[in-house]
Amino acid sequence: MTNQALDSCKIADMDANPDDLLVLLAVSRSAKFTTAAQVLGLNHTTVSRRIAALEKALGGRVLARASGGWELTELGAQAVLVAEQVETAVRALGPSGHAPDPITGVVRMTATDGFSAYIAAPAVARLRKDHPGLSVEIVTVTRRALQQRSGLDIEVVVGEPQVHRAEAFRLGEYELGMYASRSYIEANGMPDSIEALTAHPLVYFVDSMLQVDDLDAPRRLVPAMREGVSSTNVFVHVEATRAGAGVGFLPCFMADRHEDLVRLLPGNIAERLPYWMVLRPDSMRRPAVAAVVTALRDQTTAHREWLLGQGRGGKGRAAAVQPLTEG
Repeated sequence: MTNQALDSCKIADMDANPDDLLVLLAVSRSAKFTTAAQVLGLNHTTVSRRIAALEKALGGRVLARASGGWELTELGAQAVLVAEQVETAVRALGPSGHAPDPITGVVRMTATDGFSAYIAAPAVARLRKDHPGLSVEIVTVTRRALQQRSGLDIEVVVGEPQVHRAEAFRLGEYELGMYASRSYIEANGMPDSIEALTAHPLVYFVDSMLQVDDLDAPRRLVPAMREGVSSTNVFVHVEATRAGAGVGFLPCFMADRHEDLVRLLPGNIAERLPYWMVLRPDSMRRPAVAAVVTALRDQTTAHREWLLGQGRGGKGRAAAVQPLTEG
């Protein structure tokens, strides 16, 4: 038996109220008293009082303040192991002949704009058809993986993360390329070389606000391109390019959905970047988190060709675009 398991057994033997343990479990999953209170149907004061009572019974702190909310202490992590056993036992007491669905509760994740819209959203929607008690919060953000992820179950980031006290694995790849609208090309000509691109404005991320080094490709590949429209949101990149603001460096799986966009120089400019998933070490013990992780992996695998820019008949060729959400 591991030291952690032994410590959990000691906690189980203490005079800790099971209801207080379940409150701690809810707080550990959201990192916030207010969110845990909503999930449990309590008020903030009651949650605070239950945590205080649990700490008195266990003889130590179970939570510590962190930048994103509350974080488990070592004692708190041991108590959560016991709380999960209590939760499992309570669920087993469901209506006779009806096994309770373990895939319930709130799962919070962050991901980039495009991944959230075209991979995460349809994957979660499909999962919820079978598990209506599941709620998934998707926060869109393009940044490096966090070193502290209190209250966050899943992160999907671009590029291999450098993280501690977390599990990370490669989810898949996607390709980016240069695109322009047909109307823009008619008015400004078709760039036939990388050098010719320097005469056109770039539609891309705000350079000074870009947090992900792997996304610096256009400024590395065509450093002389001048800035056109810049935004922190990739959907703005797509729509600005469609509106003729310049040449956009866009994810192919987003740009290829639009017949009015033409890929430029696909043989010369094709940047492939990896999606990585980052999880708290304890997250996968929750069936709901494990189910969302599996759904995201399956959706990414199912749409591999689209992600790699092969979704409408090959690089740079216009063809009928099928919805990305089709399985």
